[in-house]
Amino acid sequence: MDTRILVPVIIGLVLLIVIVALLVIRKRKSDQLKQHFGPEYDRVVQQHGGSRRAEAILAEREKRVEKFSIRALPAGERDRYAEEWANVQKRFVDDPALAVTEADALVTRVMSTRGYPMGDFEQRAADISVNYPAVVQNYRAARVIVVRQAQGQSTTEDLRQAMVYYRSLFDELLASTNPQKIGVIHERAS
Repeated sequence: MDTRILVPVIIGLVLLIVIVALLVIRKRKSDQLKQHFGPEYDRVVQQHGGSRRAEAILAEREKRVEKFSIRALPAGERDRYAEEWANVQKRFVDDPALAVTEADALVTRVMSTRGYPMGDFEQRAADISVNYPAVVQNYRAARVIVVRQAQGQSTTEDLRQAMVYYRSLFDELLASTNPQKIGVIHERAS
C-alpha cells in the first residue's frame, strides 16, 4: 500500500481511537456522578439545563469538599448532641415551631462542628450533598418548611415532617465516622 494513503488512514484510526476513549471516559465519569449523587444529580441537571454543566458543578462540589477538614465526632460529643436532639423532640409536643427552629439550629451546629463551612443555606446543602447525597433532599425540604413557617404558612403536620427530614440528616451526621470517601477526616480523642 502506498504510504500517502497509509499515513492518513493510520492518523484517522488513531483519532477515532482517541475520540472513542474520551467518550468512554466521559460516560464513565457521568455514570459515577449519577450513581454517587442520585436524585441530587437529576436536580442539578434540571436546575442547570443539561448534564454537561451539572456534572461540572458536581465535580466542583467534590473538589471544594475535599479541601475541608471534616472530622468524626468523638463518642462524648455524639452523646451530647443526641441528648440535645431528644430534648428538641420533646419540645415538639408543646411548641412545634420552636422545636423545628431548634432542630435546624442543632443540625447546623453539628455540621459546623464536623468541619463544614457555614455559608448560606444553598452552599451548605451543596456541600452536604457530596458526603450525604441520600439525605440532602430532606435537608432542602425541611428548610422550605422552616421558611414557610416563618411566614405563618406551615401546619403542624408540615412541622412534623420537617423534624423527620432534619432527623435523617442529623442521624447521618452523628453516625458517620467516615463520610463517603470524600473530604479529610480528622479524628479527635474523646
